[in-house]
Amino acid sequence: MIQRTCWVDRIEEAWKSRRIVWLAGPRRLGKTTLARQLEGVEYFDCDLPSVRRDAEDTEAFLSAHRGKRLVLDEIHRLANPSELLKVASDHHPDTRIVATGSSTLGAGARFRDTLTGRKRTVHLHPVLWREMATFDCGSLERRLLQGGLPESLIQETPDEAEFSDWLESFWARDIMDLFSVSKRYSFLRFLEMLWAQSGGLCQLTSFTGPCEASRQTLANYLDMLALTGVVTVLRPYSTNPRRELVAMPKVYAFDTGFVCHARGWASLRREDCGNLWEHLVLDELAFELPGGAVHYWRDKQKREVDFVISRRGCPPVAIECKWRSSAADYAGLDAFRSLHPEAICWLIAADRKTVIRRKTRGGTVCEAGLQNLPGLIASLPGGRGIPMPETPSSHRDAAGG
Repeated sequence: MIQRTCWVDRIEEAWKSRRIVWLAGPRRLGKTTLARQLEGVEYFDCDLPSVRRDAEDTEAFLSAHRGKRLVLDEIHRLANPSELLKVASDHHPDTRIVATGSSTLGAGARFRDTLTGRKRTVHLHPVLWREMATFDCGSLERRLLQGGLPESLIQETPDEAEFSDWLESFWARDIMDLFSVSKRYSFLRFLEMLWAQSGGLCQLTSFTGPCEASRQTLANYLDMLALTGVVTVLRPYSTNPRRELVAMPKVYAFDTGFVCHARGWASLRREDCGNLWEHLVLDELAFELPGGAVHYWRDKQKREVDFVISRRGCPPVAIECKWRSSAADYAGLDAFRSLHPEAICWLIAADRKTVIRRKTRGGTVCEAGLQNLPGLIASLPGGRGIPMPETPSSHRDAAGG
């Protein structure tokens, strides 16, 4: 069993502030395996009828396991899961619970209470960049092509049948169990099209014909997909509606393997890697900033920045992602800073091993590798961390890498 230490630590830290931890994420990311790695836990599979019968009497169940660390896997299978968690939080201060599910807590009709103030949510992601050595991924390109589902990643080659099996299971176990969706073809077609254009702007009207569904229906589908974690919806960062996009979202698939499957890629060319690299950077941002506001930016002249970190009372952080630092283009960052002069600008490149500062036409850009991201975030105003090393470089040098 491969230990996912960073996630175990994240759950243990969450337990320090709340008795209930909601472990969410799409199926087959390894939630069950991760929960079993927690020290001293007692595991309950809520898919089993015997477990569901025992949990029907909430008070008796919790009293029988008072003071323990419990894992309630697939808790949405219980008749009244929110009641059990609420009673545990309010009346069993020495009990700790990790509850797992494929969606956010309030997605299903069985959750009558979202436990606001009583829980911490941990969103599990595919194998992170920082976990690649633990999983012995080999090359970064292999991780991008096969994706980050643990079982898929340890295989020699992608198994196309597994993607189809995953979709069938997602439809039957998540969508039909949590939502009322009648048009199976329209829903799954929409999902596959979103994955195929992952990282692009999402104009719903462009999907209505191929998906045979209205714009409002597709908007509802998009909400469901976001709630179940199979897509991430980024809203535009804007303080100047006359010059910046303010409404149209970008949508990212939860895993690069599904992007490659939807695009029909059996191998990767160099030009394919840049967009997939954005997904890994986004996952690392989500891990470092759980619950943080990550946006994208685009102006009316179609100049873009991949990600923008927005923190109340702090300058925005604009982030560009590049597969190779030699192909660095600072035009988007410079355009962003022309409208937001206080902005902090980073460029995260897959081949960059150290942190340097480059002078561009718009100001200074910090260029770094993904391994440097935790330190960069810690060094932001209001955060902690050692100062970033500074290696001055001219704009001409920057253009050449």
